[in-house]
Amino acid sequence: MAGMHESSGSAGASDSLEVGRRHLRFGWWALLGFLSIGAALEGMHGFKVGWYLDVANETRRLLFTLGHAHGVLLSLVNIVFGLTALSFGALGAAARRFASPCLMAATLMLPGGFLLGGVVIYDGDPGPGVLIVPLGALLLFIAVLFTARSLGLQRSSGDARGNEGASGE
Repeated sequence: MAGMHESSGSAGASDSLEVGRRHLRFGWWALLGFLSIGAALEGMHGFKVGWYLDVANETRRLLFTLGHAHGVLLSLVNIVFGLTALSFGALGAAARRFASPCLMAATLMLPGGFLLGGVVIYDGDPGPGVLIVPLGALLLFIAVLFTARSLGLQRSSGDARGNEGASGE
């Protein structure tokens, strides 16, 4: 197991703490940003802004709603990732190296692609910004895969090291 020696030392734990703090900061700021976008969308709805509400702009409305919703959700996922890193104390090296930057990039690219795709629409079709969405989705998948795998490996290697970091055992 390649990363096992690294996660057993204090370097892995301190790196996980820094990653956890980074994701908490990023997640809370991103949440504020995406909630602000949601408030702006509600404002356009309340003031009956035609650019947003006209029947011909249904695609724009859908894309903006998707961007706002995905942004809020991924902001919360970053907060959970940060709490996970802080709680477990030592995410595996792969999770720190790959999952963390992939999750942050996905948090910007997935909702950003929806939002950019809705700025300019072409006869009911989204703008080219929507092409960022699949890449963001792929990065999110990679982040979740590496995190889940890291936590599974940590549990197995934690048992082998005498359950260090486990509470109540």
